[in-house]
Amino acid sequence: MLSFDPNQQTERGNYKLLVGSVIPRPIAFVTSMSADGIVNAAPFSYFNIVSSDPPLLSVSVQSRAGTPKDTARNAMATKEFVIHVVDETNVGEVNKTAASLPPEQSEIDLTELTLINSEIVKVPSVEQTKVRFECRLEQAVELGGTRLLIGRVVRFHIDESIYDNGRINPEILQPVSRLAGTNYAKLGEIFSMKRPD
Repeated sequence: MLSFDPNQQTERGNYKLLVGSVIPRPIAFVTSMSADGIVNAAPFSYFNIVSSDPPLLSVSVQSRAGTPKDTARNAMATKEFVIHVVDETNVGEVNKTAASLPPEQSEIDLTELTLINSEIVKVPSVEQTKVRFECRLEQAVELGGTRLLIGRVVRFHIDESIYDNGRINPEILQPVSRLAGTNYAKLGEIFSMKRPD
């Protein structure tokens, strides 16, 4: 087995080993809003559940050239953001929002996506998603140049087509996950195993 010292590698070297190994990764499509009312939208694959009681989600936002990205800066300033689950029907449009734009320009303008009002937070949501989590910032943890945003879910929005008696139907949701490079993955085969007693 090959052995690598992360301190002897470049950031890109470590990045390639991480994103090529920790797969598949769910994608958070995050909307946030600047103090001037500009809506920022961006996808992040460093995303997961922290807790269900209380309902907490995490999104890790790396800096660009030592400067916090708009998502982290906006979330820390307004204490609000919305996380959307990326699926097969919207991944193409979401990908367009990965473009590097100045803070005064909204990535939504590059897409066919539609902003709608959220119920609890001021940050708008994106209509073309089957799952949306309106979040208030619980904590922002600075880890070097990265901001780990912990969001408390204050409202769940679940499309009726994927909801069945309190559960989500993954085959209808059709989530898309991130691999490495330009690669993505669909859900694939589902199998079940009983946990030991």
